[in-house]
Amino acid sequence: MAYEIKQQDKFKFIEEGNGEPLVLLHGLFGALSNFAPLIEYFRHHYKVVVPMLPLLEMDLLHTSVGGLAKFVHRFLEARNLESVHLLGNSLGGHVGLVHVLKHPERIKSIILTGSSGLFENGMGDSYPKRGDKEYIRKKTELTFYNPAMATEELVDEVYSITNNRLKVIKIIALAKSAIRNNLGEELTQIKQPTLLVWGNNDTITPPFVATEFNKLIPNSELHFIDKCGHAPMMEVPDEFNAILHKFLKKQNEPATVS
Repeated sequence: MAYEIKQQDKFKFIEEGNGEPLVLLHGLFGALSNFAPLIEYFRHHYKVVVPMLPLLEMDLLHTSVGGLAKFVHRFLEARNLESVHLLGNSLGGHVGLVHVLKHPERIKSIILTGSSGLFENGMGDSYPKRGDKEYIRKKTELTFYNPAMATEELVDEVYSITNNRLKVIKIIALAKSAIRNNLGEELTQIKQPTLLVWGNNDTITPPFVATEFNKLIPNSELHFIDKCGHAPMMEVPDEFNAILHKFLKKQNEPATVS
């Protein structure tokens, strides 16, 4: 389903449905298609908001996890979004965490899936020569448990990005920024309820990363999904949506007195 891309000032975003905002942050090679089943399901229950992160549009100096976190802060202020459920996949999760550590006031809960911030396997030691589509195909397939998820359309999307020299420089800058910006013990400061949903077959941020996030973030719960890679919301959308919906409902239940 095609969604209308709205614009306010320099911000482009999708906004569907009503209720508490569920804000989605995509990863380094992310696109709206990554979130299609999630948007379609949750727009009937929440206000689903997807800002277009300017991963490749910022000047090189600000092309970093911190630069993107500032962008998210300005976006939430511009849209006046409160009691936000902030969901991030891969680099988007990392950006969300950096934002929450600096500006926790608007965030009601955090959802991380395949998030960087502690450890991730990047594109590997070598970056592809421009024009090497088979390399891109293999790397895109590694994102998933089922390599068939790397459709021709998805491979073409990634290939077009990596075939542009300036975009490649910015992707490398973001990937290096993510590795440098290791959050570690800072995560113990997070107060928001946090949901961790991880693929048991994630090779980019392997399962031990999820276990470490779970240890460090005080009020967190962890769910593993079998036969699933780095993008559970794409690969197993029904299971992912069920886990997420149960978690979100719990955030609005009255606290029980023991």
